[in-house]
Parts: sequence; C-alpha cells; structure tokens
Amino acid sequence: MQSWNCQTASTFYQLQNSIQSVLKTSDFFPAIEFNYSFCSHLGQEPSVEEAREEHFLLKSIVWHEPSTLGLSLGQSSDPAQSFYTIQDTGELQVGGQLVVNVHMHNFLGQPKKHGGDFLVARLHTPELAAGVAGHVYDYNNGDYSIFFPLLWAGVVQVELIMIHSSEAVVVLKRLREEQSDRVFFKSLFRSGYLSETTLCNLCLPLNQQPLCNYTDPQTGEPWFCFKPKMLDCDSRINHSKGGYKKHLLTSYESQFFQSGVNIKMPIHSSGVDNVTVLPASQVQTKSTHLEFTPSGFYYQGLWRPLRGATMRQFNSSSLISQCLRGKMVYMYGDSTVRQWYEYLITHVPELKELNFHSPKNVGPYMAVDVNHNTVLRYRCHGPPIRFTSVSSAEMHYISNELDGLQGGPDTVIVISIWSHFSTFPVQVYIRRLRHIRRAVLRLLNREPGTLVLIRTANLQKLDPESSLFNSDWFSQQLDAVLRAMFKGLNVELVDAWEMTLAHHHPHQLHPPPDIISNMVNFILSHVCPVRRKRRRL
Repeated sequence: MQSWNCQTASTFYQLQNSIQSVLKTSDFFPAIEFNYSFCSHLGQEPSVEEAREEHFLLKSIVWHEPSTLGLSLGQSSDPAQSFYTIQDTGELQVGGQLVVNVHMHNFLGQPKKHGGDFLVARLHTPELAAGVAGHVYDYNNGDYSIFFPLLWAGVVQVELIMIHSSEAVVVLKRLREEQSDRVFFKSLFRSGYLSETTLCNLCLPLNQQPLCNYTDPQTGEPWFCFKPKMLDCDSRINHSKGGYKKHLLTSYESQFFQSGVNIKMPIHSSGVDNVTVLPASQVQTKSTHLEFTPSGFYYQGLWRPLRGATMRQFNSSSLISQCLRGKMVYMYGDSTVRQWYEYLITHVPELKELNFHSPKNVGPYMAVDVNHNTVLRYRCHGPPIRFTSVSSAEMHYISNELDGLQGGPDTVIVISIWSHFSTFPVQVYIRRLRHIRRAVLRLLNREPGTLVLIRTANLQKLDPESSLFNSDWFSQQLDAVLRAMFKGLNVELVDAWEMTLAHHHPHQLHPPPDIISNMVNFILSHVCPVRRKRRRL
C-alpha cells in the first residue's frame, strides 16, 4: 500500500468509487483569525487512501527552493545575464533529440548555485508554422537541461523564457498557503424590498459574525457566507467575485515581480540559437532514446497529436454538423471551455441558441441543431468561480451534474476546471478533482461508451499584479495534479498547456482563434475518429 500511485488509486476507485466519510462539523470553525491555510481540510474527513493519494500528489509537485532564503535582488536570477548553449551532438535528424544546456546567473553576473527557476521552452520554425514544447530538467545547482524531440526537417530555433525566478516562486508558495483569501467573493441576499450583501469564501472566521453554511450535501464541498443581519441564509440569490486583495507583498518581495526585468523574460543563447535538422533518411544512425515525448506539435499551423486519435480537420460547418449528428455535448467548467462552445456556435449556423436570459459570459447556455439532432450545453462549475454574478440556483458542482447524466456512445463530456483554483492550497483542487473523477468513473461504469475529454491548464499573460493570482506557476502545479489524478482512466486530455506553449502566439488566458480551432478539431477527431479499413482475407 505504501507504494501506491495515482493510477493504482484510480483503479481502486473503480471498485469503490463512492466512499462516504463522517462529516466533522466541529472542524469547520477553527477559532483563529484570517489564516486561510486551514481551508483545505474542511469538508469530509479524508479516508486513509485519500490521505495517501494527497500525500503522493503533494510530494510529486514539490519545487526546489533556494538553500538560503532572503536573498537580495542582486543575488536572484537575472534572465538578461543568464544564457543557454546548444549541445553539439553532430548531425541531427528527424526522430532524434536536441539538448540545450542552461546556465542561470544573478544580477551581479555570478552563476547561480541553486535551482527552482520556472523556465519554459519551445522549438520552432516560423517559416513552417511549426513548434513543439520542450522539457526542462532542473539539476538544482543553477544549471538546467532542456530536451526537444526533433519532429520535422529544416532550421529549428530555440526559444527559452524565464517565467519566474526561484526567489519569486518562494513568494508564490507563501501566498498560496497563507493568503488563499486574496480573491474574495460575495453574495446578495434578498427578501421583498430588503437586500443585503455579505462576504463569502471557502472558509470564514467564526468569531466575526454568524455564518451561512452552503456545504454541498452530495460532495461535502464547503462554502460559507457571513449571515446577513436581517435576512435568513435561504434568501441568497447569487454568487459573484468580490475583488482582489491589495498590498500582498513586502517591498522586498516586490523586487522579484517586475515587468521587463524578471517576469516572462527571454533567455538568449551565448552562441547560435538554431540548428539544421535533416530528414530521417539522410543520416543513418542508431535510434535515439528520447528524454521527453510531447503530446503533439504544430506543423503548417495545425496540431498533430503523437498519440491517440488521428487528427482530422473540420474546416466547414457541414463537416462539424455531420460529426455531431445525434450527439449530446455537455461542457462543464470555466471560461476556457466556454470558448469551445462559442466557437461551435459561431462556426455552425445550424446550431440555434435558446434564450435562457442567462448573464453574458456566465450561462448556462444551450444550442440545438434540429436537422442533425444535436444538443450543445454549457454550464459553469461551482464555487470558487470568479464570474461577475451567477444565480445561486445555477451553482452546480460538476460531479453532481455527471451523476445526473445517462451517458452512452452519443454523449460527449468536456470538462475544464483549473484557473479559479489558483489562489487556494492545492489540497482544495485535489479534493474537487477527486469528486469529479469518482463521478466520471461512475458514468463510465454504467455507460462505457461515453466520451470524456478533460482540458488541461494553459499559459497566460502576466504582470506584477496578475502573477500573484494567476501565475503560470500556480497553473503548472494544478496541471501536474490533474494529469496524475486522471492517468490510466478512459478519458482524453486536451493538452492546452503544450498547445499554447508550442504556438507562436503570445500567451493569453483565453487562447486566440488559431489555437481554439485546433483544440476543437482535436475534440471532434475523438468524437468522429478515422475508421480503419478492414483488411480482406
């Protein structure tokens, strides 16, 4: 049992996917002030298996820290003085591997002696609209290696970015554990002509005023609001983002979050930054052991998966309509999955939206193609969610929604849930994914033909303020957890992380149309896979 990993645990949950635990209400209200580090422990008491899995997941995303904390800005990582070199391995060919060595220096020009810098890299050929993500290996001594598979012939160029220094990551870790209320929420309560608005969050201090407990009875997911002074808890009518806390950093910490200095800055080569890759047939060498195999790459602007279904291009509304004929498509999650709904509505005129008088960009939404018997639905996930205003009646948890579906070969489930959890301890995200995973397993147990696709996190634009709430480092941590928790299950991952990293477009929370169209084509390629012809006997 000590050697269990997430895949083993997932198999176990297939046999026991409805674990019920005793809910300890006494744990809900620790008598402390706004110390939100305890929030992750609210809800159902974890079982032994759940606690073991959580420990494994947290251990798997442990990040290297500087051996000495409190370093000055001058001793922190300076991308302008750091550099990389391309390892000389002789002639390179398609099917081989490119290795890049990175040497980090501080603002004093001295080599760094510890790791923990958050680096990302891609290999690309602009003329071919080709690109692929690289894998960064941290030696924890100031040096790094990046491994790129060579997937096309031509001149390929290395692009390396330091998103955050190791010193900045230390600050982000502190914020995640100690300031998980840095995004705060509110709800409006109304009865007749009387209305009040109070603060809400995953947990609130008991000693300030009475609380309304909105813990979900099915999942045990906790949520609280301060009780209105003159209204009852059942008079709540909506949920909305309240705002962002200010002045989160000390003047010392702020040094590590400077646009144009140490946030998303390029690291350049000390020599050449490109190499020529020859076609595989032109060089005869023994096979190369690849340190990293990506999920796919771009070529001629089109995403080409390296595993799973063969990629198809659905370039017309008629092709999309034929693919979705007879399908019930359910999209659950945040605004990054809503982009796919909006793409289909825009590109398929036959899909007619029903007017639910839903708030813009919130939903729920529904569209129907009567001629092709297609239904498309979108619904946002439950709290925490930073939308402007969501009716409390529409705050549904994804796992509960999945339990209400029949499923089957004509049912397509698409899930995206990550961005709104970036300000909370990772345990909160683990718990939410665990409930979704159990619901997915229950659905697949009763209807194995159901297609389930889960979107990963993606990179986005950052500045000093947004880094404290939506940093790519937070997203990377959540992304690693999501991949581990669904590993080995009969679900497909839409690798938004690699699809945004490998593309030439600047990183955005909501990827541009070029990337969205590739994502939708990837989904439709699984809905309508290429049928292999049977060989005649």
